[in-house]
Formats: sequence, C-alpha cells, structure tokens
Amino acid sequence: MKIENSVAIVTGGNRGLGRHFVTQLLERGAKVYAAARRPETVEVPGAIPLELDITDPESVAKAAKAAPDVTLLINNAGISTHTNLLAGEFDQIRLEMESHYFGPLAVSRAFTPIIESNGGGAILNVLSVLAWVHVPDYGAYSAGKAAAWAMTNALRTELAPKGIQVASLHVGYMDTDMAAYVAPENKLDPAVVAALSLDGIANGTPEILADDLSRTIKRTLSEPPASI
Repeated sequence: MKIENSVAIVTGGNRGLGRHFVTQLLERGAKVYAAARRPETVEVPGAIPLELDITDPESVAKAAKAAPDVTLLINNAGISTHTNLLAGEFDQIRLEMESHYFGPLAVSRAFTPIIESNGGGAILNVLSVLAWVHVPDYGAYSAGKAAAWAMTNALRTELAPKGIQVASLHVGYMDTDMAAYVAPENKLDPAVVAALSLDGIANGTPEILADDLSRTIKRTLSEPPASI
C-alpha cells in the first residue's frame, strides 16, 4: 500500500507508539485521524483529533461516520493490567479482551466497508511477542493478543478479495509509558518500531517482526510449549 496520500486513522494516537505512528504518517504525506478517548490530548500538529473509545460500540460508530475517507486503519490502542488468569480480577481480564480483541474487531468491522468503498487499503493490528509467549504475570494480556493474532489471520484471508491487506506487528518491550518499569537497555525506541511498521505496510508484509526476540520466538513456535 502506498502511504503517501493515504488517509489513516490511528487508535490510541495521542501517546506512545500511536503518537509516533501519527507523526510519521504525516511526514510520509498521509492525512491522519489521531483517535483517542480524550481527543484534547492529541498534540501532533497537522493531525485531526478524533474521539474514540474502542470498547464502546456507540463511540466506534460515531468515529466511523466522522472519518469516511479512511484507507488505512492502525489498531494501536491497548492496555496492560498485569493480570493473572487464575488469581486476577475477572473484570480486568474482561477489560484486556475488550481492549485487545473485541475493540479492535469492532473498529475493523466499522472501517472495513469504508476502506473498501475508498478503493482498498490496509489494516495493521499492533500485537506483541506475547501473542506467542504466554506467561502467568501477563496471562490476560497474552490471551487478548493471541486472540487478536487469530483475528488478524482470519481477516487477512477474508479481506484480500476486497483489496484490503491485513498485517500484524509483533514486538517486545518499547520505551513507552506502558513499559516504564522495564530497564532502558531492554526496550526499543517506538519511533524505530513505527518506521519499520509503516515500511512493512508499504511493502505488503503480512507479519512485521520488529525485534530479534519476536523473530526468534516465531521460529520456535513448532517447538514444545515448555521450550518456548
């Protein structure tokens, strides 16, 4: 997909990786809707703030009506509650699934006919290496991202005839607020991840692996679960 002159919407476009997506899309010549629950927090010059809570169906529908020219959807918004599947609060587990699976699915369903009517385009789902590696302290997060990986693969096949390419981004820790507790040397620059992702979209890459950890884990998926 050609990024220049595309019309993009980035969920969670007010901070972290989302903000870098918004900035770099603008630099590459795209029109950009920066979607956030609080649009007043969008501070990237040239971006169009758009109110969107991906867990609220009414908000999703309203955003789709407000952005009828979209050709590129980046499902970036997310959370990390560090919730254990057995000991954690069930409401937090539901929130992870709403944020990482049902929310992005709702946004994809809302914008797919828009992208198709505008001649086709692309959807990028921001996932994680934890879509493949599942550890207790990130049980809810991993389950949500694994579900989103399955969703991405299914939509890729379903939407290809409509001229819509579907890609996933897999990455470990990035230097954002979500990973503030992680040592700096173990985190990637989100600006680099955004650039790699946009290059991947432009090149039609179905799975964008942004770091060595993600590449290594992907190669070992056929191994016994304990070894992964």
